[in-house]
Amino acid sequence: MSKSKQKGTAAESAVVKYLRENGFTQVERRALQGSQDKGDVSGIIGLVIEVKDHKTMTLGQWMEELKTEIENDNAETGVVIHKRRGKGDVGEWYASMPVYIYLQLLRDLGYE
Repeated sequence: MSKSKQKGTAAESAVVKYLRENGFTQVERRALQGSQDKGDVSGIIGLVIEVKDHKTMTLGQWMEELKTEIENDNAETGVVIHKRRGKGDVGEWYASMPVYIYLQLLRDLGYE
């Protein structure tokens, strides 16, 4: 396994562990799906979770990837969780999404 793939697997596993420890007990890592990728973590219905551990943040590229994965999964929403340099605690990492997804979350919470 390449060093890059090892980093990705470790980050995905850390996110799954963190989510399980915080009440999302059904989450698990997804198997690779090639061009029909549906994100890295499954188990929350309607939500795509993409996990990134890269030295350089390429948010635009990641948001396009997320959009495709949401469509592939027929999901309602999605998020990219990306590792924060120097922070091992997943709770200190970043969660990013396009503004249109964020606004929908606000509407769903009654902030309209």
